[in-house]
Formats: sequence, C-alpha cells, structure tokens
Amino acid sequence: MKTIAVIPARYQSSRMPGKPLADILGRPMIWWVWQEAKKCAALDDVVIATDDGRIAEACRQYGMEYCMTSPDHDTPTGRIWEVSTRVEADLYLQVMGDEPLINVKAFDLILPRTLPDDPYYVAVLTNIMEHPADVIDFSNQKVVTNAAREILMISRSPIPYPKGTLDFEYEKVTGIQLYSRQALAFYHDTPKSLLERAEENDMMRFVENGHKVHAIVSPYKTVSVDTPKDLTLVARILTERGAAVQD
Repeated sequence: MKTIAVIPARYQSSRMPGKPLADILGRPMIWWVWQEAKKCAALDDVVIATDDGRIAEACRQYGMEYCMTSPDHDTPTGRIWEVSTRVEADLYLQVMGDEPLINVKAFDLILPRTLPDDPYYVAVLTNIMEHPADVIDFSNQKVVTNAAREILMISRSPIPYPKGTLDFEYEKVTGIQLYSRQALAFYHDTPKSLLERAEENDMMRFVENGHKVHAIVSPYKTVSVDTPKDLTLVARILTERGAAVQD
C-alpha cells in the first residue's frame, strides 16, 4: 500500500494573498507544514500541489517536492485529484498548507494499517469544539454522524439543533482528509451536488451520492492562518514551543 501526503498551496487568497509564502520565523508557512508531514513514517512521500511559480520556486529553494497543477481548481480536492493522475498511490492524505501548527501524531489516527476494502474510501479528522463562539462561526464546518461514525451532514450552521438536549458535543471538520485514488476519480467525474454548493463543502459530494465519509475525532488542534493576526499568533506559539528552523 502506497500513501502520499498532498499539501494544496494556492497563491491567490481573498483575505491573504500569497499566504503559503508568509514568513514564520524565517521560513515560508508551507515549509512548516511540509517538514511536520515529513516526520510521518507511514507516508511514502509528501508533495506540495501548487499553481503558482512563486510557490514552486520556494519549493526548489527548500528542497520540497512539488507538482504544478491547473489554476482552475476551485477546491483543494480537485487539486489533489490532479496530483493523483500524475503520482500513483493507493491513498492520498490532504494536509492543508495554511495550518503550520499541525501535529504529525494526528496522521496516525486517520491512516489505516491496511488498504480499506471500500474502493471509494474517504475519511476526515474532526475536532470537538469547546467554545460557543466557534459553534456559531460559519467558517467552522460542523458535522453530524451516524452510530458508525459515518457523516450524515456537514453544515456551516450549528448542527444538531439543541431543541431536546444539550447532551452532545459539536464537531468540526479539519484540513486533514484521506481519499483513495478511486474516490478522487469519482469526485472529478461527478457534478457538484446541491448541498455541496449550498454549504461549500466538497465532501458532501460523496455523502449525497451514497458514499461513506468516515469521521475520526482528533485531540490535536491547530490554527488556520487566514489573516495577519493569525500569522502573529502562530509565530508566537512556535516561539513558545522553542521551534526552530533546520537546514
């Protein structure tokens, strides 16, 4: 079984253009994600998927493997699909390039020891939300599952609605997701679904078409960098951890 990690890295961002190259303690943000992913012994390779020459140049400068992809992809999953057509593997682990505090221990929770029986295998790590403000934040995509931990719905609204009880925990999806090669092909070949368009969550394409998406709770939380304020926070946390760049 061959498993590779793919880090989508898009230069254009409405809130923070050039985000993957944002400086954190002397290195671009994408480097922090890449070097943490490289620590995972279960991965056969780590590839950065980008559509921009500036990011490609940074990859060459720091010795990070990369794959140039089309600028027309409107989701990270689409970019990973293109990588799957060039780099053959059984499983592709999505690791978002704007989460430099990612913990490699989280990968062990989602990476299977053997190839799953389901040829359309999809899984995602989730985090339990601890603050009410996070629950009502539309940028956090909430998830509900069945008893087998298969996703029923992903929504930017607070779900489930607490009419009868509060005896549950709200979960949100994270940027660590796992796809089989065939699942990525299905994603590419299938039109956007109704709920996917409404919620802007591409995993709903699988759910609405009857494919299972497995949700795995992770205790490892991170910070998505969407603003310069987030960048300052991440730099402070890394400094407090005693993180340092390694040549």
